Amino acid sequence: MLGNLESNYDCANAGDDLHQLKQELEALRGRQAEDKESQETINRLENQISFILNKCDINH
Repeated sequence: MLGNLESNYDCANAGDDLHQLKQELEALRGRQAEDKESQETINRLENQISFILNKCDINH
């Protein structure tokens, strides 16, 4: 998982970062973990993906 994403995020890293975040998200979903900590991690990953898509104006 990436650290805190800031408004000065470098979109040059978006391709690699999105790939990594999506892999982490799918792995976590694949384990079907439904405890509170896992759900918070899923939410954080989804938020990071959305942030990068919006910040870098990437159509998904």
